[in-house]
Amino acid sequence: MSLDDLRKKIDVTDAEIVRLIGERLKIASEIGEEKRVQGKQINDTAREKRVLDHIKRIAQNENIEQEAIESIYEQIMRECRRTQGAEVAFQGEFGAYSEGAALQFFGHLVITKPQETLEEVFKVVEQDDVQFGIVPVENSLEGTVGQSYDLLLDSSLKVCGEIELRIAHCLITNPTTRLDAIKRIYSHPQALGQCKTFLKHLGCELIPTTDTAGSVRMIKEKQMTDGGAIASSRAAEIYKMKTITCEIEDNPNNFTRFFILSKEDCPPSGNDKTSIVFSVKHKPRALYDFLKEFATRDINLTKIESRPTRQKAWDYNFYLDFEGHREDKVSRDVLASLETKARFLKILGSYPKAK
Repeated sequence: MSLDDLRKKIDVTDAEIVRLIGERLKIASEIGEEKRVQGKQINDTAREKRVLDHIKRIAQNENIEQEAIESIYEQIMRECRRTQGAEVAFQGEFGAYSEGAALQFFGHLVITKPQETLEEVFKVVEQDDVQFGIVPVENSLEGTVGQSYDLLLDSSLKVCGEIELRIAHCLITNPTTRLDAIKRIYSHPQALGQCKTFLKHLGCELIPTTDTAGSVRMIKEKQMTDGGAIASSRAAEIYKMKTITCEIEDNPNNFTRFFILSKEDCPPSGNDKTSIVFSVKHKPRALYDFLKEFATRDINLTKIESRPTRQKAWDYNFYLDFEGHREDKVSRDVLASLETKARFLKILGSYPKAK
């Protein structure tokens, strides 16, 4: 067979491959729609793993390099997830801890969409630009992220998942920078505060920024040879920067809890939490009578915290998490009873407990 004949054969084969990829995308879109109808999550990491294992077995039989076919199929499945709507918005630059939490929750085939502010994360989900958002709500050392809870109060979005991410801070510089040459260190104020002991010994100027990964990007773009940033090791990898040292935080028990946001929460999984926000009347026993409804039903509370209503001085809403799904009978009963006792009550969502 001549070279021209072989090339024509390649062209025919390529056309068939593209047609089949198009067919796969069409099926993936139908699957995504069916998942939405049934109230199921788009992401299904267990199913994706089975698909890749199946493909690699076929590749082995065809004498195709397994790593090569896995790389190809990861791209195909990434596009299928995009077709199904599996995109997640996060605040910050690529390499931010929020993006790391999204990848840990959804798997590495999810498409992440950086946003400048937490408000924009909520906005793009509300406008259906992406199906999911992820926001930090609580740090084990610094406490509640008040802005996220304030945005939840005003939003129609639901909490459909949670994840806890271990936060390990790294000192990151340009490739040629030495530790003794660093004069200024940039990062989010929380990250700077969590590394006080390490930073005190360096004697550098500390400059707060809006984002950890964004600080890495900035010192790269400005080619700072006397500057450093505190961020994740993944941020260093993304921007091809040097990691001087890692785990520089004062306390290793540093975890951030994130909420996954969507227009719908999750169906019961058998191991769930429900988050609510409420206020009670200013009278004796009002809060006690409210919380007693949980105690009498033996429902475990995992969090309660007050936040200003922002409408009247010294007026507060309470954010509360309890074990159980709002569709469970015992949860339905307690929520119905709470409606009669609360001045205001909103269900933020029910979701599987973080592993």
